[in-house]
Amino acid sequence: MELNHFITGNMKRDMEKMDKLLHISESFDLLKKQTEIGGRKAVFYFINGFCQEDLMQRLEDSLYLVKKSDMNVEPQEFADKYIPYVEVDLYGDEYNVITLLLSGVTCLIIDGFAQAFLIDTRQYPARNVMEPEKYKVLRGSRDGFVETIVYNTALIRRRIRSTNYMCEIVRVGESSRTDIAICYMEDRVDRKLLNRIKQQLSRINIDALPMNQESLAECLYKGHWFNPFPKFRYTERPDTAAAEILEGQVAILVDNSPAAMLLPTTIFDVIEEADDYYFPPVTGTYLRLARAFMALMSFVLIPLFLLYANNPELVPGWLQFAQYNETDYIPIFWQIMLLEISIDGLKLAAINTPSTLNTPLSLIAAIVIGDYAVQTGWFNPHTMLYMAVVAIANFTHENYELAYSIKFLRMIAVVLTQLFNLWGFILGCLVAALAVVANRTIAQTSYIAPLVPFQGREFLERFFRVSIKSNRKE
Repeated sequence: MELNHFITGNMKRDMEKMDKLLHISESFDLLKKQTEIGGRKAVFYFINGFCQEDLMQRLEDSLYLVKKSDMNVEPQEFADKYIPYVEVDLYGDEYNVITLLLSGVTCLIIDGFAQAFLIDTRQYPARNVMEPEKYKVLRGSRDGFVETIVYNTALIRRRIRSTNYMCEIVRVGESSRTDIAICYMEDRVDRKLLNRIKQQLSRINIDALPMNQESLAECLYKGHWFNPFPKFRYTERPDTAAAEILEGQVAILVDNSPAAMLLPTTIFDVIEEADDYYFPPVTGTYLRLARAFMALMSFVLIPLFLLYANNPELVPGWLQFAQYNETDYIPIFWQIMLLEISIDGLKLAAINTPSTLNTPLSLIAAIVIGDYAVQTGWFNPHTMLYMAVVAIANFTHENYELAYSIKFLRMIAVVLTQLFNLWGFILGCLVAALAVVANRTIAQTSYIAPLVPFQGREFLERFFRVSIKSNRKE
């Protein structure tokens, strides 16, 4: 069977092929309705739950008025004159007919027409467009992406009313045929990066995207799995996605995922947040610098504490009051490693705990377990304090992957410090620095741009927020 002759115009043959391919008799949610239009046999195929009943009723009422004399036209002319909907596509090949039908579009086949009419009467089940739980801001818009790609593209289009804004759709996955939207500004995007993304998407040979954007990310960026720093930045905020698109980045939306993937991503992009721009420049600059400092401190604090605990002679005079005493406690190194794992255990427990019990159980874990762990000699109060500070510091930035990147490198630095003391601490810092410097974006550019290659003004603006007026395009 040739691809372009799936719909032949022979109603009996076309309906037999559709019924067999769609397993109409076995599938509960795939429905068909036979009717007559203009004296010719016709059949509707649609998915129960996606089709709006009132729209279908109006469509049928309109088509019942078509006369026999009106049928002697080409399919496109028939669609223009007698189908009262804006979104009507005509296809005769198997791939487009089946893909659109399984996406929720109503398929109409009329005897004598060698093309199927794909009428968009669908309405996806979707939750309300509300502020994302993970990406809250003190000021700014309160809407967020949902699992329906059409709604997400509309939220971005609402913010960018420019003819240069482009939103292209491709499909990936032999079985899932997942819709993927590529959003960018035609006059600002890096064409080399855009072409690279399109080529990689066209080369993806996969059955499905079971984990949505994570599956897509692993297909787009293969290798270098050992470097923990995020290669992609995700956001569930349409205002953030629109702002990055206007800056020349590419946003990728995946159907069934409430997040946008922003490309390319550098380490400075990862530590930015929407609140940096919803406050005056001075406040925004402070928030950004504080976040960068907390990220650095969450890495260096624990290895430095271990270094001083193992080498008391290195403790400066002004820090003598905080000197560690390991009497009656398990070794400091094992305290740190146990607490690193325990904190992750508490995070996982909080995620899987019903919201009504989350707060009381968190208080029990923090007060009762922490207090008795110190009293029984498992942990030193200094260790508990520093690990608590690090745990809090991990929540000062919204990127989950960045927090775990710092955590992995911190644990490596702890092990090296335990083995080689001061030289181990220095080596751990060098390993962390190398992990950042050696990383590459999906565009194969520097992960620490604009530091390398150095661009003075752009580098300063990564830390010091400037006003819109001074940053305006001439």
